[in-house]
Amino acid sequence: MKKTFGIIGAGHIAQTIAKFLIESGNEVLLSNTDQEKLKGVVSQIGDGATAASVSKAAEADVVFLALPWLKVPELGAEIGSWENRIVVDATNHFISADFQVAELDGGASSAVVADHLPDARVVKAFNTLFYKILEQDPQQNGGKRVIFLSGDDKEANQEISALIETFGFAPVDLGPLSIGGLLQQAKGPLASLNLIKQ
Repeated sequence: MKKTFGIIGAGHIAQTIAKFLIESGNEVLLSNTDQEKLKGVVSQIGDGATAASVSKAAEADVVFLALPWLKVPELGAEIGSWENRIVVDATNHFISADFQVAELDGGASSAVVADHLPDARVVKAFNTLFYKILEQDPQQNGGKRVIFLSGDDKEANQEISALIETFGFAPVDLGPLSIGGLLQQAKGPLASLNLIKQ
C-alpha cells in the first residue's frame, strides 16, 4: 500500500518538501492554521497537493513538521498520540524573528519535539539548509547535495534516508537525536552547511 504524506506548515520549507514529494510520484496533504494562505500555496503547487486540516495531515504515515518551533507544544496537545507514525522534524528552535534560539541546557531540540509528540518516531531532517538552497536541483557538479538526518528509531531513519534518495539528495545518517540532533540543530556545527557528495 502506498505511503501517505502530510506536512504541517505551509512556508518555504514546507512547499519545497511538498514539491519534492510530488515530483517523486507522491501526493501530499498540506496544512496550516492560516487557511487563506494554505489555499494559495496549494493552488501554486498544483496537482498532487491537497489542503487539509492539521489533524488530517497528522494522520498520514509520514508527517513533516515545518512550522514554528514554539507551535510544537500546541500541536502535541491537539493531536495526542501519534500511534508510531514517522514524524520528520524540519523545525529549528528559534524563539524570535532575529533568530534567537531557546535555551535547552545542552539538549537536542528534536528531543523536546519528541517529548511533545507521544509515540512518534521522530527523525530530524531538512532543517540545516536555507530554503533557497534546498529548493535547487540536488544534483550539482556530478554529485548530490547532502541532507543530514538523525533519529532514535533505526527503521524510521532508514525509511527517511530512502525517501531523501528518491528526491535526488545524498542522505547522511548521524545516528540518535542525542548526537546527530545536536549537530544538526540551529547554531550547531552543521547548520547552514551546504555539502555536495561526489
